[in-house]
Amino acid sequence: MQSQNRKRAPAWTKREVLDLIAVWGEESVLSELRSKRQNAKTFQKISKAMRDRGYSRHATQCRMKLKELRQVYQKTKESNGCSRTEPQTSCFYPELHAILGGASTTTPPLSMDSDDGVLSPMPENFADGANTLPTQPSRRRDLW
Repeated sequence: MQSQNRKRAPAWTKREVLDLIAVWGEESVLSELRSKRQNAKTFQKISKAMRDRGYSRHATQCRMKLKELRQVYQKTKESNGCSRTEPQTSCFYPELHAILGGASTTTPPLSMDSDDGVLSPMPENFADGANTLPTQPSRRRDLW
């Protein structure tokens, strides 16, 4: 019955989540999270940044909330990939998409030249149809 005596942390407010996303979206934080497998110190930095903004969240709370946000974003994005379903959105989707999907802060999709096996980034506006088809047949295959 010990769990009954433990107090739950207060629910995250919308403003607090937006601030957490803003901290997460900082290039220095993103690069640390991308480059390290052990990122407890990075989440401590995120927690400190949240304290600097006037919130009281420890590193584990920040990590769990970001994990939850990432999962919600991924599920929404996957459901939008199904052509038979209505486009879905979720709370904070535009902010999360700026960090997780297609923004300059993410790794661009790669293509491979089948002749020499060289990987190269696809142009950012490739998916928008802004690039015209080449006059010669392309030998590139999309990897993702």
